[in-house]
Amino acid sequence: MNNVNRVGVRKILVIAAVLGAASSAIAADFTVDFPAGLACAFSLRIEGNGGHQIMREFLDENGNIVRTLTTGTGSALTFTNLNTDVTLSLSSNGAVTNVTKNPDGSETVVTTGHNILILFPTDVPAGPTTTLYVGRVVFTIDSSGTFTLQEHSGEAIDICAALS
Repeated sequence: MNNVNRVGVRKILVIAAVLGAASSAIAADFTVDFPAGLACAFSLRIEGNGGHQIMREFLDENGNIVRTLTTGTGSALTFTNLNTDVTLSLSSNGAVTNVTKNPDGSETVVTTGHNILILFPTDVPAGPTTTLYVGRVVFTIDSSGTFTLQEHSGEAIDICAALS
């Protein structure tokens, strides 16, 4: 999975669907397979369906997007350990995600509610981890696609451990 796809897939899972300015949409159904060692120690499938989100883009004086705000419910998710076929299903829940574009090309993401964060071995802290956070999470994404977890509060549920 190349860097663009890695970042894009994780953004979809964390932030939900990318929508137009001040738009509303029902999230498209999806299935994503991660090879062993990337999102969990084993091969992981994530299937999502449903969800409804509203996204608003904020522009600077030159018309550049400087921030996005997404609110609503994410997709109902099913996680499958592809080595054992053990599954875990999560219903669609609410979340708010604020993404600020930084001058250096990085992004700062602040999420509240129910959110999945996948950290790969190249991230900080190094994965593989797939975690459901119920609360607040702050992380950055640098211009090369590296995620760095800054802080979190609330409940953290290790999806990989639950499927082991």
